[in-house]
Amino acid sequence: MQIDVTDDASVAAAAADVRAHEGRVDVLINNAGIVGRRVPAEELTGDDTLEVLQTNVVGIVRVTNAFLPLLRKSERPAIVNVSSGMGSFSLTHDPDSVGSKIVSPLYTSSKAAVTMLTTQYAKALPGIRVNAADPGYTATDLNGHRGTQTVTEGTDAIVTLATEGMDAGTGRFIDRFGPQRW
Repeated sequence: MQIDVTDDASVAAAAADVRAHEGRVDVLINNAGIVGRRVPAEELTGDDTLEVLQTNVVGIVRVTNAFLPLLRKSERPAIVNVSSGMGSFSLTHDPDSVGSKIVSPLYTSSKAAVTMLTTQYAKALPGIRVNAADPGYTATDLNGHRGTQTVTEGTDAIVTLATEGMDAGTGRFIDRFGPQRW
């Protein structure tokens, strides 16, 4: 099914379809993300900002809220928010990190918001594991396939968070190698 995370009706229709056909959701993976216009920082506009935040951050709130009733029907509900090390204050200041070499004000700030949103949902939604995954510098359309990891490697952290037990914890941020610095 198609879903537009920026459209309330689209998200509601997707949740209704899953409710009708599946009855519950065990794992919700929030993976929608855009970079936005690729222009120098001084040319970014408020509208550019709204577009990126609407997809990357507000989309998570919209989809999570629509699917919460279905998650609450699961015995082991989990939410995995796909964030990025590029939203990490530590990594964007680490000269050995790819994230320190890339300038993308809207994408990086949106991913910092995704990670914080994850910690807040982890506190606010008892009984549901809510964690964030950093797929790493993965070769996808988002970066013109310049990433150094395969798509399979990029999904390792997402799969880990989606399949681990309820006792694994909540409010965490990991990449394929383990806990990620914030």
